[in-house]
Amino acid sequence: MSEQNSHTPLQQKSQLNPQQWFTEIFAPSGSAFSLEITEKLAEVQSPFQHIEIYQTTQFGKLMVIDGVIMLSSRDNFLYHEMLSHPVLFTHPDPKNVVIIGGGDCGTLREVLKHRSLESVTQIDIDEQVTRMAEQYFPELCASNQDPRATLLFDDGIKYMREAAPASLDVVIVDSTDPIGPGEGLFNRAFYQSCFAALKPGGVLVQQSESPLIHLQLLNDMRQAMKDAGFAALQTLNFPQMVYPSGWWTCTMARKGQNFDEFRHDDVQNATFDTEYYNAAIHQAALALPNFMLRQLVG
Repeated sequence: MSEQNSHTPLQQKSQLNPQQWFTEIFAPSGSAFSLEITEKLAEVQSPFQHIEIYQTTQFGKLMVIDGVIMLSSRDNFLYHEMLSHPVLFTHPDPKNVVIIGGGDCGTLREVLKHRSLESVTQIDIDEQVTRMAEQYFPELCASNQDPRATLLFDDGIKYMREAAPASLDVVIVDSTDPIGPGEGLFNRAFYQSCFAALKPGGVLVQQSESPLIHLQLLNDMRQAMKDAGFAALQTLNFPQMVYPSGWWTCTMARKGQNFDEFRHDDVQNATFDTEYYNAAIHQAALALPNFMLRQLVG
């Protein structure tokens, strides 16, 4: 997320206590999450945000932006796989993909596993996030030199506003929380830009926070997507231990038609490896608990 991996900090704080635990306090839900660390590896103030890298005892390296946990070596595959593969196996034949955010490049790596893609453009506003990922999370940047990939460091909102109409098959919004650099990525105006840039049948997917503690935000996102013209919505659930509540979602929105079945056979016959995602996980992730069914728009 920088416009990369994400969750909503609203009144969120973090602290490093004398026992060498990094603790992120999520005040709105009266909860906190801690990881034991051995040292701080790096700390940089970019023009946009404050970035820290820690070494943990059990979760590998940890990236923190503005006091908020972005990713760990141990569990980032959950987020990156679920933001990438469900949408690409939902579209019947994706060729041209844009990633808004995604500065750590983990989503880019997963997307580029799909050999049928012709072009993938990633736009993140903060180049420093990518440079630190290259140094401390090189495994996430393994596909950055793929000839199909273009990495731009620019305003993703402006990029989508200026994108050629009906030029894209899939837009992936791998954003931070709806504050700071990510604030403009959760509203009707941005979704209208995505809608215009997608071809008929194209799909937008965006990380959509925790249904347990951000349900109103998730509902507001879905309403804004519908208001922007998207015909159908699907929210998928998945675990994410280092984010508030440990339960995360992404939401897909399709232009011009309802969702068909995802391509089960292509998932099962995929020529690349995943750690979490498979056809059964995709199907299960679409099932919503009753409290979400009662509350969600669309």
